[in-house]
Amino acid sequence: MTENANPVIASSGARLERVLDAAADLLVRWGYQRVTVEDVARHAGIGKGTVYLHFRTKDALFLTVLLRSHHHVVSRMADRMAADPAEVLPSRMTASVYRDLADDPVVRPLYLGDPEVLGRLAHEAADSMGELGARRDAAARRMFGLLRAAGALRTDLTLEEQEYVLRAVATGFLFVDPLPAAGVPVDRDRRAALMAHTIAAAIEVPGAASRVAVVAPQVAEMFRDLAAQMDQEWRRRVR
Repeated sequence: MTENANPVIASSGARLERVLDAAADLLVRWGYQRVTVEDVARHAGIGKGTVYLHFRTKDALFLTVLLRSHHHVVSRMADRMAADPAEVLPSRMTASVYRDLADDPVVRPLYLGDPEVLGRLAHEAADSMGELGARRDAAARRMFGLLRAAGALRTDLTLEEQEYVLRAVATGFLFVDPLPAAGVPVDRDRRAALMAHTIAAAIEVPGAASRVAVVAPQVAEMFRDLAAQMDQEWRRRVR
């Protein structure tokens, strides 16, 4: 059975998704500081009190929006890895996430460290983001270990050095030439290709894609588990 048999529960779930979609849309269009709970309720076509049935504060609402979007990014990452083993390579994975960020402006604050959003949500986000960040870092560390064992990564750098290089390159691309606002033309695929080329040259061996088929299912499953944990976390925050 794919649908909830209880129409009351099903209706509540649909209403929650409508609230989160409305909040995400307004976050992108107006920015965190300008949007109010009243705006979100009006945009979703419900009363303000209904929003507060699910979220005790504006911060709680928008943190849930960010966590849900982050879950979507990681879930798509796992799906790509399962479909194409080469997607587990740091170069391919990072370029694909970059394209995701170009298409999903809601989750950008988490990757760009947007002070307007994250600064105001710091207290609300401390527990959730700290725990999920630790799990994400652990998954990345296991991925690097598997790729090194498969012979896909260079051995003249330590695992810690390779992780540092990946973070430095990805962060540099995002901060030095950040993604533009919605509607601004940009060759995102060319930027993604440049990112992939830089990471591959720095930490991967030639022909790395031909070496990852054996470990790719395990890596994909690790990130699918991480996506499931993120899904549980944003749903746990809803009253």
